[in-house]
Amino acid sequence: MEFLIGYFKTISPNPRSELVFENNYQLLVSVVLSAQCTDSRVNLITRDLFSKFPDFESLAAASFDEVFNCIKSCTYPNSKTNHLISLSKIIVEDYNGIMPETREQLMTLPGVGRKTANVVMSVAFNKPFFAVDTHVFRVANRIGLANASTPLETENQLTELFPTDLIPDAHHWLLLHGRYVCKSQHPLCDKCALTSICSFYNNN
Repeated sequence: MEFLIGYFKTISPNPRSELVFENNYQLLVSVVLSAQCTDSRVNLITRDLFSKFPDFESLAAASFDEVFNCIKSCTYPNSKTNHLISLSKIIVEDYNGIMPETREQLMTLPGVGRKTANVVMSVAFNKPFFAVDTHVFRVANRIGLANASTPLETENQLTELFPTDLIPDAHHWLLLHGRYVCKSQHPLCDKCALTSICSFYNNN
């Protein structure tokens, strides 16, 4: 672990989400849109979306067609349109238009599962919740940081493994490593500095 943490601290001392957002409203909407969709696509979509609907109040008052036309190029636009309008209405009615600040509250919102809630808690509030998406799941189990068959098992193992204060950074380290180096179909092992500790590399 010391080698891995030292490596990531050297190459990425301040890792950040690749989603473009300016506040918690924009963060939550962007993360909901990012489910099975690339961050670059989401960033293109939200430019127009946020200019038309700058807060939860305006999004809650929007029609289905208005929102759908803004986000139709993302994956599952029908369900995401419904989720965004519905969660905005709940936040306006139950939280005075302010995004909830606990994972449990976030997970009651339409379109917000555990992974989305963990991302928001980690990024918005620097809380030690380890969000496990497909990249984190793959990298963690390939390297040998986890030995799990589900995202939840992986989350629990990674949470035990990493120092609490590093968990928000560690999520981004593993995600970005999976996005650009440890790819799903063709991992770039020849460009990876972690091969000496990687179970996948050393067992193939």
